Amino acid sequence: MDWDYIIVGAGSAGCVLANRLSAAGQRVLILEAGGKDNYHWVHIPMGYLYCINNPRTDWMYRTEAEAGLNGRALIYPRGKVLGGCSSINGMLYLRGQAADYDGWRQRGLVGWGWDDVLPYFKKSEDYVDGPSDIHGAGGEWRVENQRLHWDVLDHWMEAAAEWGLPKVTDFNTGNNEGVGYFRVNQRAGWRMNTAKAFLRTATGENLKVETGAHTRRILVENGRAIGVEYMQGGEIKTARSRGEVILSAGAINSPQILQLSGFGPADLLRAHGIEVLRDMPQIGQNLQDHLQLRCAWRLEGAQTLNTLANSIIGKAKIAAEYALRRSGPMSMAPSQLGAFSRSRPDLATPDLEYHVQPLTLEAFGQPLHDFPGLTASVCNLRPESRGEVAISSADPMRAPRIAPNYLSTEGDRQVAVAAIRQARAIMSKGAMQRYAPQEIKPGLGVGDSAEDLVQAAGDVGTTIFHPTCTVRMGVDEDAPLDGALRLRGVAGLRVADASVMPTIPSGNTNAPTIMIAEKAADLILAEAAAG
Repeated sequence: MDWDYIIVGAGSAGCVLANRLSAAGQRVLILEAGGKDNYHWVHIPMGYLYCINNPRTDWMYRTEAEAGLNGRALIYPRGKVLGGCSSINGMLYLRGQAADYDGWRQRGLVGWGWDDVLPYFKKSEDYVDGPSDIHGAGGEWRVENQRLHWDVLDHWMEAAAEWGLPKVTDFNTGNNEGVGYFRVNQRAGWRMNTAKAFLRTATGENLKVETGAHTRRILVENGRAIGVEYMQGGEIKTARSRGEVILSAGAINSPQILQLSGFGPADLLRAHGIEVLRDMPQIGQNLQDHLQLRCAWRLEGAQTLNTLANSIIGKAKIAAEYALRRSGPMSMAPSQLGAFSRSRPDLATPDLEYHVQPLTLEAFGQPLHDFPGLTASVCNLRPESRGEVAISSADPMRAPRIAPNYLSTEGDRQVAVAAIRQARAIMSKGAMQRYAPQEIKPGLGVGDSAEDLVQAAGDVGTTIFHPTCTVRMGVDEDAPLDGALRLRGVAGLRVADASVMPTIPSGNTNAPTIMIAEKAADLILAEAAAG
């Protein structure tokens, strides 16, 4: 059967595209390598703990050993389920800064400035406080307040205000400087993923969703993408498109599929016996991610998740509160309180983001400590370091090589030093001193010298799961995509996901990915209408 459009990947971007294109009367096939989102932990907010690093819902990727992380390799979660990463992520609704998108426009990408993309953020939004100049209401993508409260987070907010940050209620106005509570993609205490929001609200019979369909390569004839080859149920199948193939497999899998299909660095492709259809050295390059430095403190006399969840009575109370009111710790996003600040005063906009949590643990997936604790993870929003994604085999089932190259520039190391110093400074303020905080990460034994703090950053740094920019758009001929997200030199092939970003936004990346998909749908339909 021929389709008007084939979308590869039913994640944050793919679900939006499937909805918008099928609603316009186009016949759409969307292929998802993962399974259905019928696992109960996908929908319970705290279920991210059971979805990340779980082969049912996560690709289980790992980075290469990173020199900047003192030789450590990290888990690198990517959603392997309908809804993609929106089914396993932190549910935080954050757009970044107006300057991010104006910076894209200044690179020559006409139509990608803040004023251009704001209508696309608003288009799908269903904002808890209703419509305004900044927010939309009535769309598919629900944005709500969190349904729990911790005194210790209020006191950290007071400490940040003492340090000099303004208190804010909305990080999404274009200027996100300040401290406040994150808004989340939930509805009445349940996670919202893009499968629920967009796939299950799609109308008409012209949309087909295939799960367990692992794309092997894009089929190309006479310089045009005409379909895809995929594996499903042990069979190799093909699907053909009359219009376009749209890659929405994410910042890791979109470059992988392109490379497997013959588009990428020629030497890499030849090394794995893949015919080079077009030498495109930048496909898989320019990987940008947010490295978070997990600073943590032991507290005295504080009520935190550590104390609540480490007793049978506490666990029973947590379960009962969620069962009765869909609130409390089971409704919580991984981070509740946030802050955006500048690592040095001469910067025009914040370059640091804090994710503050009323808990401590040694590492993700490890048990909570048996004492009250607070974690203030701080990340560099605009890293200079650039990594890569590269196939490790011609076998589509083999994981690609992921090398983020964290802390590989002097500028990034300087920001890391400033970030840890700033986190310590906030904790030294009176509002938090009531808890007699004792630093456990990086630790009391770590001094304040730049050398000590760079070493500490390598020890405590970990990804906050925001890979982007690996199939970037640009006006330069080296950019794999043009400003309409079309792959250069190949007709009928477009990419629409976080990989297309030229630079990473100054905030979490899920909302910008949905915005990109909204704009991509308009670009695709306008081009089709123009013939």
